[in-house]
Amino acid sequence: MPLRSRVPVAVLAVLVTVGVLASCSRAEEPSSSTAPVATSPAGELRLGYLPNITHAPALIGLNKGFFASELGSTKIIPQSFNAGPDEVGALLGGSLDAAFIGSGPAINAFAKSGGEAVRLVAGSTSGGAQLVVSPDITSPAQLKGKTIATPQAGNTQDVALKTWLKQNNLPQGADGVTVQNIDNPRALDLFRSGQIAGGWLPEPWSSRLVDAGAKVLVDERSLWPNGRFPTTVLVVRTQYLAEHPQTVEALLRGEQKAVEFATGNPAEAKTVTNDAIAQLTNTSLPPAVLDRAFTELTFTLDPLAATFPRLSEDSVTAGVMPTETNLQGFVDVTALDKVLQAAGKPTVDAAGLDKTQR
Repeated sequence: MPLRSRVPVAVLAVLVTVGVLASCSRAEEPSSSTAPVATSPAGELRLGYLPNITHAPALIGLNKGFFASELGSTKIIPQSFNAGPDEVGALLGGSLDAAFIGSGPAINAFAKSGGEAVRLVAGSTSGGAQLVVSPDITSPAQLKGKTIATPQAGNTQDVALKTWLKQNNLPQGADGVTVQNIDNPRALDLFRSGQIAGGWLPEPWSSRLVDAGAKVLVDERSLWPNGRFPTTVLVVRTQYLAEHPQTVEALLRGEQKAVEFATGNPAEAKTVTNDAIAQLTNTSLPPAVLDRAFTELTFTLDPLAATFPRLSEDSVTAGVMPTETNLQGFVDVTALDKVLQAAGKPTVDAAGLDKTQR
């Protein structure tokens, strides 16, 4: 009889007990430590993004061919959206594999799926959002009785505005400030006609309102340490990430090229971004708007993970979410760190949000 078949039952029981205890002790392992699955490059990658300058790395990556060249045989299928909450619906519905998306909608996608559907894999853009208003408004109190636009209910700028109003003791509604969710081009038209007093908007729309006569009342950078907060990040469906990590790494290499292009060739980056926006919206940006918008933001692969607990808290303050989201397991920068290390660059801080609780 083989030796292994003569192991006493008591010993087997001990071994099983040790194994159970060991698995229970891994309460905070990285989410990437889940049971391995068979992986392979994907046949296609459906990628969401917005036609905004805050999504310039996505626009550059697509139009300069950086994504396509890194993805190789994987077909990239780009899909443009008007605002982040629309992307959330597509991600949760399974019609998108990855998305450049605002930080607020990224949290919402994670929360709505019980922490299952998506993972934050990289950053994209920091800054580039402002509250711009009629020049006669010089203080928060003067917003009472006014209508202020945000792109969509629950989007990143909507959360920022509603949180700021709460912090400044400004109620919403007839007795305070009316927050109206309006598509960005329509917000510009309504501001020009005097039907709204301004908006908390991403670039280039805050710069477009400034070009139309608005002034900056709040630069969102002033509300964050060192002026750094994630306006746009990159999320991937959890199942897609598990099944196609090679494809996600290729996407990140493409984004890395796009970020390096944007920071190293700003003049050409403006042209490429403007041309892409014109193709999607049938409207190009005036040079002054383009120049101003690019000075208001920073492109980075760092998701600035440490800011997300506060962003989750802000969603509750803004009334967008009923409770704060447990963000454990939300971040997975395994693929990003591999890409950065291969390029000889430092890895990013996941701020402990790459751990899951079991």
